[in-house]
Amino acid sequence: MNFETVIGLEVHVELKTKTKIFCGCETTFGAPPNTNVCPVCMGHPGTLPVLNRQAVELALRAALALNCRINQDCKFDRKNYFYPDLPKGYQISQYDQPIGEDGYVEIEVGGERKRIGIVRVHLEEDAGKSMHAPDGSHSLVDYNRTGVPLIEIVSKPDIRSPEEARLYLETIRSIMQYCDVSDCKMEEGSLRCDANISLRPVGQAAFGEKTELKNINSFRFVQKALEYEVERQTAILRSGGKVVQETRRFDEATQTTVSMRTKEEAHDYRYFPEPDLVRLHIDDEWLARVRATVPELPLAKRDRYMRELNLPAYDAGVLTSDPGVAAYFEQVVAAGADPKAASNWVMSDLLGYLNANNLSVADSPVRPAQLAGLIAEVDKGTISIKQAREVFKAMCETGKDAPVLIKELGMEQISDEAALLGIVDEVIANNPKSVADYQGGKEKALGALVGQIMKATKGKANPAVVNKLLLERLGKPGGNA
Repeated sequence: MNFETVIGLEVHVELKTKTKIFCGCETTFGAPPNTNVCPVCMGHPGTLPVLNRQAVELALRAALALNCRINQDCKFDRKNYFYPDLPKGYQISQYDQPIGEDGYVEIEVGGERKRIGIVRVHLEEDAGKSMHAPDGSHSLVDYNRTGVPLIEIVSKPDIRSPEEARLYLETIRSIMQYCDVSDCKMEEGSLRCDANISLRPVGQAAFGEKTELKNINSFRFVQKALEYEVERQTAILRSGGKVVQETRRFDEATQTTVSMRTKEEAHDYRYFPEPDLVRLHIDDEWLARVRATVPELPLAKRDRYMRELNLPAYDAGVLTSDPGVAAYFEQVVAAGADPKAASNWVMSDLLGYLNANNLSVADSPVRPAQLAGLIAEVDKGTISIKQAREVFKAMCETGKDAPVLIKELGMEQISDEAALLGIVDEVIANNPKSVADYQGGKEKALGALVGQIMKATKGKANPAVVNKLLLERLGKPGGNA
């Protein structure tokens, strides 16, 4: 029997605010444990929450970017459960009236676009962080994260493979970064994902028993965890067994999922309207103002690069995957560089250097205008591509402009035909065998002559000019000069 995979994802995105959602505590990551706390976020008696307006605007911008229908009248609810990292014994969230509903994103799978529906985007406060001793002897709780504003993005069960799940997550992250809603650093917990996966016989409408996967800290591991679950559940169903509804975690060491707890039925969170907060009304003016802040999103930008700049789909995809990279590339082009040349340099040399040195594009030692200047030197024939790469490395190390380094490194390329003609004639005279081979039809022999000329000029001769002069002197291979 063949099975169809059904996956739905719940993505938690911490919002990029300076203070928490209901109090004035800082949201800075990495502060000493339990220092960014106050009586409000710790749930002390007699305290009252005050809604952070910026958190609402960021959530609203995210929902708009995800093509959601905005509920201009919505409310907050109490989600009641008891866990050590939840000091109040409840979480202020949104239940039946979230800020956004019925949205979608599009992903590219195998060269085709697929729409993944979004059930809801709701605004809520984050919980604290529990840290468990490896030997199981004790646990510690850091409440700094308690009350940090976040949105939960719940997808429809439209995802049909682990690869699609990874692509969906990458798309969500990219959109959130473009909108400047969150830094989406999984290693810091500002983007987290829970996955629900089930299998059903191909053609069956009803869903199978689902398994929830939690605590996965990278896109690659999300895909691997889901791939393992597909294999595990397929083996169970083909052997006549029954998949147990449970919560599992991904073990990075064994590349398998491990059971955390069974989940026979959904939790009863006993939701009720939050009594300490008034209903939230988003009027038309506020909605229009936030809508105007939604930027050109990655898929639209990718299409524009292909349409207006004639870039290949691969280039456009790489350049638009990160808003910083896209902005850098556009500045290089605005400074006069050819789009394809700029794309090649940004994708290979710039990103290669940044990745090797664990830097972001904002930390690049080479400014966009400087890279455009280097490309211009290649276009003018001042230096070759090979020399340009050496100059680029020196630019990264020194921050100097390309023309300055070209002079310092003695790399000015010789493009004057009159200056090269004598060297070309001398090489032809001193290499009769290569000349005879070329004129006998061996095209590769021309390369040997070019190499001799480059050696004589210490690599400074313009290869294009050298080839032109040789062809003028020798004619076509197998022909006469």
